[in-house]
This record gives sequence, C-alpha cells and structure tokens, in this order.
Amino acid sequence: MADPVRIGVIGTGQIGKHHLNTYDKIPGAQVVAVADLNEAEAHRVAELHNIPEVYTDFRELLKRDDIVAVDVALHNNLHAPVTVAAFEAGKHIYCEKPLAGSYRDAEWMFNTAQQTGRMLHMQLSTLYSKETRAAKYLIDAGKLGKLYHARSVGFRRRGRPFVDGYGTANFVQKEISAGGAMYDMGVYHIASTLYLLGNPEVLNITGQTYQETPIDPDRLAKSGYNVEELGLGFVRLGGNITMDIFESWAIHADMKEGSMVAGSEGGVRIEPFGFYYNVGDLELNATANLDGFTWRRGQLRENVDAEESSQQHWIAALQGRVPLIPTAELGLKTMLISEGIYLSSQLGHEVTADEVRKNSKSSAMKL
Repeated sequence: MADPVRIGVIGTGQIGKHHLNTYDKIPGAQVVAVADLNEAEAHRVAELHNIPEVYTDFRELLKRDDIVAVDVALHNNLHAPVTVAAFEAGKHIYCEKPLAGSYRDAEWMFNTAQQTGRMLHMQLSTLYSKETRAAKYLIDAGKLGKLYHARSVGFRRRGRPFVDGYGTANFVQKEISAGGAMYDMGVYHIASTLYLLGNPEVLNITGQTYQETPIDPDRLAKSGYNVEELGLGFVRLGGNITMDIFESWAIHADMKEGSMVAGSEGGVRIEPFGFYYNVGDLELNATANLDGFTWRRGQLRENVDAEESSQQHWIAALQGRVPLIPTAELGLKTMLISEGIYLSSQLGHEVTADEVRKNSKSSAMKL
C-alpha cells in the first residue's frame, strides 16, 4: 500500500464538509488540519472528523511542512488567491469547481502551478460517472470514428440556489460567485464534454444569458441575486468540431436528454446512456450494462479506485499510482468558454477566444 497523503482543508462550509466526508472513506487520505474564519464551526467539524488541528488563518496551515496537499473549498472568487498562496508554500492543490471566478484568475492559478512544479486538480465529479467512463471507453476504442459535434446539457426546472429554497445567498451574488448557472453547473458538463472530445482548442464563442423567471420578492431582496439562471452557447473548436451548450437553473421546460457526442461512425448520449450506430441500412440504438462494465473493470484492472471519484483520483495521483487527469486544462478552457458566453451576451455578437483573454479581468477577492 502507498503511504497516506497528509492534507489540509481550507473552508469548512457546505463544500468543505462534503469533501471531508469523502476523504473519510479514502484509505490513502489523512486530513490533519482545517482552516476557516468561523472558529467555532471549524472546531465542530474537526471534532466530527477527528482532525487534530484547527486554524482561523489559512496562512498558518500553509506553513506546515508535513502537509503535502491542500483542498481549497471556498467560494469562487477566493479560489485564485488562496491557491496561489498555497502553491508558493509548496503545496499541491485540489480545488473546488469552477477553477476561479474569471479566466484571468484561472490562468494565474494554472501558470503558477506550472512555475512551481505543483499539481493542480479541479473537482469534476462528472468525469467519474459510469456514463462518462463508458463513453470515454467507446471513444478511445474508435467506435465513434471522427468526432465532430457535441452537446453540453445541464437542466433544472427550478433549482436556483437560495431563492428556490436551498443553499446560501453567496451562490447568487456575482461579487462572490462570479456567475450563476454557468459556473455552478455548467462547468461539470462543459468540462466533461471537452474531456470526451480530447480537450480541443477553443476558437470562437457565441452565447446569451437570461434571468427571466420570477423570484419571490422577499427572497430576491434578501439574496442580492444578480447572476444568470440560463446560459446558452455555441462554440467552434479545433479540428472542425463544434459544441452547443444549454445550462439551466430555472426554465419552463422539460428536458429529457443530457449531453452527447456525435462521430462519423457512431454517437453516444451520456444521460440517459445510449450508443447509436448504423449497420448498412439498419439504424441501431444500444443500451449498456454499466454496472457490469464497472464491476469487470474493478476486477480486472489495477488502480481502478482512481476512477471512482475526483478525490480518489487525486489521492492516487499524489501517491504516484496513476497520471493526473488534466482537469486544470479542462477547467481553464471551460472558464474561457463560460466567460466567452458572458462577453458574447453582453456585446451581442460572436467573440474569439483571444478577445475573451484580452477582456478578462480578475474578480479575485482580496485576502
């Protein structure tokens, strides 16, 4: 067995608690410290998970030489400054999605990782679903042929944080979250679709965002809601590949099909899973035994635990058992696309990736 990885977690709020619950189930993870401004809550959470040290200043946690990796479980506009400080302290970083609040900040994080020689991994749970793993298996086996179009879909009929009854107002305030449905949910679907496509270059983006569904007046006033509930986009990628995007927190619709990838020889839908291909004049729609696929991989291959969740993959990569999936690169391109949709919506026309890079401004909060 590989040695356990000693970890510090920064942030013991909703996301930090979720990460800690997962670490408890991973034999190779050893959380030795947490940091949070809310000292009482940090102590309560630490006691619940048998974590020996608590800090109210994350910088004190970063001074510890025995901590190999840091989990940044904070709101979007805090990701970049805390991550960069941790890199400079010599730590590897596991960061909650999205990578940051703007492309400029995500690029800062990515470049600092390269300069310091540290690993940067973004939480991207969709990569480890049975459906995504099966789709990747088919694509890698050449069963789809040449890939040329994909659809990235995330749907909630009515699921806006705070104003629809769950979560805190921080999720819907641009000053903290930097965005709405595109940053909260869209990152999962856009990044995993890019992953299936082979992470091609982003060329041009056009898009539109909306906030049209009524909100309870009292909840609206309390929330400070100023982000989008619906994001739509169309992206031109390298290799003559295109992708369309539909990401909804709230809309009067009933979406029954999720993301998909189309190729010259076949197509795959992620949710519900389906594989589509032709044999001569015969069109075939195939389902799959995903549980059997997952079980056999677990029985026949080594280090399959690294495929089961984002944090399990992270620990396995830190232990040197598997190469790290390039979620930092996927996250950076996802930020480029999301910010491109915002910019296109603002300007009313298609924008190039270079225009997005040029116009991107830091939204990072001061520490």
